[in-house]
Amino acid sequence: MYCPGVESEIAGKAEACAGCPNQKICSAAKPSEPDPDIDVIKQKMSSVKNVILILSGKGGVGKSTFTSMLAQILSEDDTKTVGVMDIDLCGPSMPRIFGVEQEQVHLSGSGWSPVFVEENLCVMSIGFLLKSPEEAVIWRGPKKNGLIKQFLKDVDWGELDYLLIDTPPGTSDEHLSISQYLQDTNLKGAIIVTTPQEASLLDVRKEINFCKKVKLEILGVVENMNMFVCPKCKHSSEIFPATTGGGQKMAEEMQVPFLGKIPLNSQIGKGCDEGRLFTKESDFIAKDILKSISESILKTIEP
Repeated sequence: MYCPGVESEIAGKAEACAGCPNQKICSAAKPSEPDPDIDVIKQKMSSVKNVILILSGKGGVGKSTFTSMLAQILSEDDTKTVGVMDIDLCGPSMPRIFGVEQEQVHLSGSGWSPVFVEENLCVMSIGFLLKSPEEAVIWRGPKKNGLIKQFLKDVDWGELDYLLIDTPPGTSDEHLSISQYLQDTNLKGAIIVTTPQEASLLDVRKEINFCKKVKLEILGVVENMNMFVCPKCKHSSEIFPATTGGGQKMAEEMQVPFLGKIPLNSQIGKGCDEGRLFTKESDFIAKDILKSISESILKTIEP
């Protein structure tokens, strides 16, 4: 059931709150008192021109991979600066994908400094704060929300043209918190990632409804792992059959924009494992598709 949110008068008292580990915290909160950190976040994020959330109700659809590819495509314009914020706190993958696992976050007078992958591309993730890549983050909601706040108000992002925020699967604490904290910033909307099969689309429909309930604009749906083309015989195969029409039909039914289809390709997976900026390779198979998707997004947020 849908969470009413900590600012609601029925927080901790609604039927949906039964069994929630944060029920006592929400019911004890005073919704009439605004969160003082919202103003701090607003001021800190005022130097970021465009904030975009990357969402998906389903895990394993390649959301983090898509976020990294979009960031790389946007950063190919040397006049633009791009940041990536990884709030998938239990499964932070951005340090590995960008090949900066061994880097550390430095604290200065202006806050935490994000890790720079290129001169105009930086990333912040809890992965940089863990003792090892294998260390598990076993936190309840309030502690997760506290770190998300820190990433927004204590990281020295500087002047950014685009900040992409990679989120965990679902429609839970992290999603509600990030939507609330960014309400007075240049949050332009969300991109929703899915794969073609109905098992994924079921969860993605929930994510779309979540966005509508919290009044978060949907910039579009991306269908990832659409088709696999054998590099030797060039035969096309549907690894995830679109038995109900796939992401495009779902987007039409739910009246949200459809941005495009990205093929399943071993080059993408290998690039993520090796931590290299593979979109800069001239033979990268999905580069034209990603450019088309990014152009559609930019037309929406920068008319």
